[in-house]
Amino acid sequence: MSLITTIDQDIKQAMLAKNDVKLRGLRAIKSALLLAKTEKGASEEISDETEIKVLQRLIKQRNESAEIYKSQNREDLYQVEAEEIEVISAYLPKQMERAEVEAFLTNLIARVGATSVKDMGKVMGAANKELAGKADGRTISEVVKQLLA
Repeated sequence: MSLITTIDQDIKQAMLAKNDVKLRGLRAIKSALLLAKTEKGASEEISDETEIKVLQRLIKQRNESAEIYKSQNREDLYQVEAEEIEVISAYLPKQMERAEVEAFLTNLIARVGATSVKDMGKVMGAANKELAGKADGRTISEVVKQLLA
């Protein structure tokens, strides 16, 4: 079953349960997926990779907004963003722990043959491709820098 079908069913359940928090997050997901579907060059069906990228982008946007609201002491708006992050995160694959990312990247660096920070681009390209949706890009970057330094 596609993600959009799952979201539609969950929207109906959230409406029946009068769960405004979940409904707001689900509507944001549906809107972003429909936009991705109608983008120029997009195919009729959205791939799993595209769905994950859309969800990650939504979470990133909300994290950035939440940080701004937190710095401006706007707890009410911060709470809204945090609630939406929680709803959207439920539809992403389980994220890897930092230790798992380190172990994976250590193996990847050996496979790629990287020896210094100059090889970071080569490692990041392969890492982002293999860890798409499983780990945050910032975490991957930090671990690669640490391992190559």
